[in-house]
Amino acid sequence: MSKTSAAPGASAPENAGAPRTSRVLPVMTLAAGLSVAGNYFAQPLLGLLRTELHMTTTAAGMVVAVSQIGYALGLAFLVPLGDRYPRRDLAAALLAATGVLLLLEGVAPNGPLLLAATGLVAVTSVGAQILVPFAAELSAPDSRARNVGTVMAGVLAGGLIGRAFSGALADVAGWRSVYWVTAVLLLTTAFAVRRVLPESRGNRSDETRPGSLLRSTAALLVEVPALRRPVAVASLAMAGYTVHLVTITLLLVEEPYDWSTSTIGAVGLVGAVGPLCMPLAGRYVDRGHPRAVLLAGLLLSGLAWLVMLPARNGEIGRLIIGMIMINLGQTAMLNASQNTCYEMRPEARSRINAVFMTLFFAGGALGGALAPPVWSAYGWNGVCALAGAIAAVGLLIAAARPYRAPEAGPRRS
Repeated sequence: MSKTSAAPGASAPENAGAPRTSRVLPVMTLAAGLSVAGNYFAQPLLGLLRTELHMTTTAAGMVVAVSQIGYALGLAFLVPLGDRYPRRDLAAALLAATGVLLLLEGVAPNGPLLLAATGLVAVTSVGAQILVPFAAELSAPDSRARNVGTVMAGVLAGGLIGRAFSGALADVAGWRSVYWVTAVLLLTTAFAVRRVLPESRGNRSDETRPGSLLRSTAALLVEVPALRRPVAVASLAMAGYTVHLVTITLLLVEEPYDWSTSTIGAVGLVGAVGPLCMPLAGRYVDRGHPRAVLLAGLLLSGLAWLVMLPARNGEIGRLIIGMIMINLGQTAMLNASQNTCYEMRPEARSRINAVFMTLFFAGGALGGALAPPVWSAYGWNGVCALAGAIAAVGLLIAAARPYRAPEAGPRRS
């Protein structure tokens, strides 16, 4: 199937909305960022939540875990529906649902209700992952990766800005105001998505019935073997990236740094370089260099750990340079991997995105689970070795000979 054709019954003719992308991309990017931001609000608010809602430390910490679980469920069960229902309408509905649930989260009178609302917000927040393949659907081939990168930049920025926004607004107007303000913004954005984005058709064939969608989503890695490599590489890269997120905080709270939470948060804004450069990576992918972008990103992320190794001795400059390298490398890897996957089955982009993102965050969970015990046992040097090894494995997988579908014909004995 060519890039410019679509399977019968696909959600919309490929590139049908290409001329409209310059008008709709800002709306899609804003909607994607707002959709996921609520999943990160609680991280700097755990102390306030524990005090005001009389939660135990364990229960307050579960707010973050529940967000991750809810997001995984949304990826698995809601994102594939984008291959059956009009993506514009589905995204708008999920954005509106997230806004309503954020209002409920903001009025929660106790810990259990807050946890329940948090989980539901996370489930519906996957509206962002409906918009990403929709951007691919609307784009011409020579701008597809760049446009997907722009929307994904919104997703990444939503998490980054969400943490900073919640802490700042909570100091001024209380933690509940964080959820109320974002709810109003999301409901407004849902209306804008419904009005501004082009209409798209659904695909109500037997193949896309909800039960069939879930089965076909689960079978994609078997039916499309070429998916395995970019998905595996992305999962490993996310594992290494999460090691960096977890252990840099552990490094900076100890000597010789002994930094405050607000200072550590400010250093974390270095990560903004990733979302800012996502469309740039997309430009090179659009020019026909996805493999080069992928390998460069993985190599940059791996070398970053060598650069950061002396940071244990207080070399903050080396740490910041390494953080910039990791975020640039992660951006390049993600854009190249995602767009490579999207081109394999254009009529199944939502299902492919569900598989990709589910395993992507599974890799992050693995990195998050490995980082603390390695830190406890071997310190910063052990963490650098762990993340460097993960990066090396990912690079070897990516550099191996690309998968080629077997040619039709009689099988050789």
